[in-house]
Amino acid sequence: MPHPRRDPAARPGDAVFVEAPARLHFGMLDLRGSLGRRFGGIGAAIPVPSLLLEAASAESLRADGPSSDRALEFARRFSEYHGLERGAHLRVHAAIPSHSGLGSGTALALAVARAMAELYGIPADPPALARAVGRAKRSAVGTYAFAEGGFVVEGGRWPESDDPAPRLARFAIPERWRCVVAIPSGTSGVSGDAEVSAFARLPPPPERSAMRVSHLVLMALLPALVDGDLCAFGRALTEVQCINGRWFAPVQGGAFAPGVGTGLVAKMTEWGAAGVGQSSWGPAVFGIVDGDPAAEELAGRVRAEMGKGGGVVHATSFANSGARVWRDAPSAGKAR
Repeated sequence: MPHPRRDPAARPGDAVFVEAPARLHFGMLDLRGSLGRRFGGIGAAIPVPSLLLEAASAESLRADGPSSDRALEFARRFSEYHGLERGAHLRVHAAIPSHSGLGSGTALALAVARAMAELYGIPADPPALARAVGRAKRSAVGTYAFAEGGFVVEGGRWPESDDPAPRLARFAIPERWRCVVAIPSGTSGVSGDAEVSAFARLPPPPERSAMRVSHLVLMALLPALVDGDLCAFGRALTEVQCINGRWFAPVQGGAFAPGVGTGLVAKMTEWGAAGVGQSSWGPAVFGIVDGDPAAEELAGRVRAEMGKGGGVVHATSFANSGARVWRDAPSAGKAR
């Protein structure tokens, strides 16, 4: 536990802004943990939807805006962890949809931690921020996507350890690649205590399937990413998704979460997406294509397929940088 901070570094009247990308969780590497570490994972940052948080020094902790209750809880954790004597006024200007599979909780938690670290002169390396607000207890994909953007690989956690998994690799994603993300209405992904219970009920998968995922990631997916070979990348990613889907089917009800998303994954393959799948527990599903015209065409088909059921569809690039942090007014010239 860090020593209490007695001399807050915030300058009166300053406001800190943090804008954070959403993250797509593409899959886990090993649910067995037979080599010691468990989980591991791959994922990427996307700029839409995004979170925008404002924080200013204050005598006590308070928050307003969407997800303000969650923001306040993360601020309390950070303040207690560091022994801060002053608080902060947090304002959430825009939030990533909660329980959608896009890392809303991690983005909000780390944005709160990053803003308060900026206000009070506290070191802001990603694992330290995650520890202070109680995140990255299973996957650290969201932590590194928040910090750096791009495509990230993390190496899993030791049992009983509080340390976030190490970041093994981070790659820029080709600028032409686009992702169509669909978030169907009326369904929510697994989170909180339900997620803890779900992981506890999962049977260990066959060792050969964990070996297959690692082989796909190391010898197919990552080389294709470096080469800019979208077709090879998509094939490997889709197979990783299918294997992960079988691992999670006993508690999820199928390879993908029940509902509209399952059909959309199959349709996006038919409509030309190179790689498809579900982010985390869903309900968000995605298809990856080459270029804006292909993304707009696929997004239009997905919107039409969702029809009366409703939902949100984003056609977006990937985010090759992490959260932006600046003081006072939102200005690109103040980004840091």
